[in-house]
Amino acid sequence: MKMDRKAAAPVAAERDQCARVGMSGNRSKDGGLAMNVTTYGLDLAKQIFQVHWVEPCTGEVKSKALPRSEVSAFFARREPGVVAMEACGSAHHWGRLLLGLGHEVRLIAPQFVRPFVKTNKTDMADAEAIWEAVQRPRMRTVALKTEEQQAMLGLHRLRQLLVKMRTMQANQVRGLLYEFGLIMPKSWRALLAQAGPRLADDAHWSVPGLLRRELQEQLAGIRALTSRIAELERQIGAWQRREAECGRIAEVPGVGKLTATAIVATVGDARGFRSGREFAAYLGLVPRQSGTGGKVKLLGISKRGDVYLRTLLIHGARTVLTTQSRAGRTLDPWLAELLRRRPKNVAIVALANKMARTIWALLAHGRAFDRNWGVARGAVPVVA
Repeated sequence: MKMDRKAAAPVAAERDQCARVGMSGNRSKDGGLAMNVTTYGLDLAKQIFQVHWVEPCTGEVKSKALPRSEVSAFFARREPGVVAMEACGSAHHWGRLLLGLGHEVRLIAPQFVRPFVKTNKTDMADAEAIWEAVQRPRMRTVALKTEEQQAMLGLHRLRQLLVKMRTMQANQVRGLLYEFGLIMPKSWRALLAQAGPRLADDAHWSVPGLLRRELQEQLAGIRALTSRIAELERQIGAWQRREAECGRIAEVPGVGKLTATAIVATVGDARGFRSGREFAAYLGLVPRQSGTGGKVKLLGISKRGDVYLRTLLIHGARTVLTTQSRAGRTLDPWLAELLRRRPKNVAIVALANKMARTIWALLAHGRAFDRNWGVARGAVPVVA
C-alpha cells in the first residue's frame, strides 16, 4: 500500500530533527556541549575504512566507505570535529594523524562499543555504534599515546616474548634430559651452569651423541636470548633515566625500571583518572561487585585492564613483602596487621593496590615520594 506524501513528510521531518539533536549533543573535553561540532564514528581496518556522521547543516545521516589512501584526504577536507575510534590496532597512529589535521580524537575500548551494535556485525554497523557510544555523557576513553610511548611499550612486549621463549627452551631441555634419567634444577641459570659443562663430558653423561649436540645448541640459544633480553633492559633503563616521571615513581618500594617505564608509557597523563582508586580499578586491582536489591557483595579482584601492568605491580608487592620479612628487617605495621587477618596472597594484592594509588598521586600531582608522608600526618606510612 502506498504511503501518502503529506503523511510521509512529518515522519521525515521528525527523523531529521532527531538526527540534528543527536548531532548537536556532542560534548567537548571539559564536559560542556559543543553545538556545532560534527562527530565521526570511524571503524578502522587494513584496507577499507567505514565512517559514520551527521551533516551539521541538514541533519542528514551519512555513512561512507573509504580506501586507506583516502582517509587522510577526507578528514583534511572536513571541518574540525570529534573523531571516535575503537582502541584497537593502529588506533593511536590514526589518532595522531587526525589530531594533526585539527580534529579531536577519542578512543573507546571495544567492549564499550559492542552494546551499541544494533544488528549484525558489519563495518557500517560498527561505525554507527562507535558514533553512538562516544556521545554517551559518561563514556570512558583511552588516552592517546605518543610514538615514543608506543616504542617503549614495544620494547616491553619484545622482552616479554623473549623471556617466554627462554622459559620454553629451558623447559624443553630439562624435559629431554629427564627422559634419560637426568634431573636438572628449575632455574634456567642453574641449567646453563650444570648442563652445559656436563654435556660436553662424554664420561659423565648417558645422553646419546645423536641428541647431545642438539641440546648444546639449545643451551647456546638460551644464552643468546639472555643477551638480547639484557640489551632490551639496557634500553629500557636508559629511557627511564631520561624521564623525570619514571624516576619519581621508581622511588616507591617495589617499583623497578620495568614497572616505572611500563606505567608511564601506558598511562601518559595520570590526570585522566579522577582518583587513585579509579587508577587501581583500571588495573583490575579492586574487588568485583555483584549486587541487587540494595545488597552489594564484594568478590575477588576484577582482573580487568592491562594484565602486564597488574602482573608487574603484584610481583613488586611480593618482593617488598619478601624483603621486609627477612631477619633483621621491620615489617610495615599496616602490612603486618593485614597479614594477621588475611592470607598472604590477599595481602600482596592489597599492597599492589596501595602502590598503584601511590603512583597515581605522584604522577597526577607532580609530587616526590616521601617515606614519612603518612607519619607526619599521624598515620602509618604508605610503605615502610
